[in-house]
Amino acid sequence: MLVSLPAFDLAYDELRARWPESTEERDVATPYGRTRVHVYGLPDGSPLVLLPGGSATGLAWFANAPALGERYRVHAVDLLGDAGRTERRGTPLKNANDLTAWLDALLDGLGLARTHLCGHSYGAWLAARYALHAPRRVDHLALVDPTQVFTGFRLGYLLRALPTLIRPSEARARAFLAWETAGTHPDETWQRLYALATTVPGRKLVTGARPRTADLLMPVLVLLAEHSRAHHAGKAADRARRMLSQGEVAVLPGATHHSLPLTEPKQLNDRLMTFLD
Repeated sequence: MLVSLPAFDLAYDELRARWPESTEERDVATPYGRTRVHVYGLPDGSPLVLLPGGSATGLAWFANAPALGERYRVHAVDLLGDAGRTERRGTPLKNANDLTAWLDALLDGLGLARTHLCGHSYGAWLAARYALHAPRRVDHLALVDPTQVFTGFRLGYLLRALPTLIRPSEARARAFLAWETAGTHPDETWQRLYALATTVPGRKLVTGARPRTADLLMPVLVLLAEHSRAHHAGKAADRARRMLSQGEVAVLPGATHHSLPLTEPKQLNDRLMTFLD
């Protein structure tokens, strides 16, 4: 069970205030616990489910939601097992199959028989896994600087992340972010939320093997960060082009892995909406 921290809760509420006023907060019952979803946009718009990276929370899409909500019904999710307002109760979270079962239950609870699905980083890995698990429920799949999908992590990135993983602290997480996002200046409130998320007791991010992307049946958009330190953007782009039968691959200039999706949101939004339309 996750144990919330007052400082994290305060940062969470501050970032929530950056979303449009009409945003709805929904707590959707699943066998794994209640899932927090931030819902915004056209009531009758095509559904778009957004999965964030680890420690980012669904609120990380605050800079994207206003534009995306003009065309779609946006559902930004706090991930199961991560910091945020999604509970972990009931059925234990053990492996990647539990994550896809959780997303099945979440989409059922939201009343979404089909949806566009977009994920960033760890959320992109989960989105790809889910699209393979339930292809009839995913119209279009968008993967924003996905990790552990087309290539592995760079060794230097893992070494830099190691201190935060072994002894989590706000200061260590801040130093790691400053290194990876150099030159992009991500939102200060989000940086504080991310750093505090790494210290929340009870977090459990389940991972697994790379998804078999050659088996994806729907149109797939892959957006890679030009200066990502998580992996080599060029190598990931080359592999994505080789593996995907209906793939569109682009590199976002100036972006780093952790500066997405909130820094320079217009270029991401424009690419995403053109693809979905």
